Amino acid sequence: MTDAPKDIEALIDIMARLPGLGPRSARRAVLQMIKKRGQLMRPLAETMMRVAETARECLNCGNIGTGDLCPICADDRRANGQICIVEDVADLWAMERGQVFAGRYHVLGGTLSALDDIGPEDLRLPRLMDRVTTETVTEVILALNATVDGQTTAHYIADMFTGSGVSVTSLAQGVPIGGELDYLDDGTISAALRARKAL
Repeated sequence: MTDAPKDIEALIDIMARLPGLGPRSARRAVLQMIKKRGQLMRPLAETMMRVAETARECLNCGNIGTGDLCPICADDRRANGQICIVEDVADLWAMERGQVFAGRYHVLGGTLSALDDIGPEDLRLPRLMDRVTTETVTEVILALNATVDGQTTAHYIADMFTGSGVSVTSLAQGVPIGGELDYLDDGTISAALRARKAL
């Protein structure tokens, strides 16, 4: 037996670990790439190598970019006094797809969870407090998933800003209980952002 089948199986195994791809979908994807290796596989491999070398976490907000600051944090026009707090980079990208928010973001890197032993010190909350002071933030928008952990985290953050003079709002209508931002359509996100309310 040659090494090729083992390599192909290894590629299928790696692909199957990606969210949304199981073993069958991974096998179909790999077969399609092999059939069109010049159009798909080689460009994909080259792009993945570049991204592996250049992608990094923004030192300011936690977004993914290619420099110390992501394009959003580097854009002075986005410094409008608003910071939108999200759980994950996927949520930030979902918000950006709606093209209705003109401020900056802060990626927490998770939510508070007693079950998973994730406390405030495990999230980017100290960096958030620094940013609110240094960036002259007037409004913190909580765009956390409408799950139990997301809502617990939202209330914790709201309590952090009690008496600070910073307005704390959250996404309102359009985000279903148990829903996750990355799965919502752009119109739903836009409506929820426009109809945010104070906590």
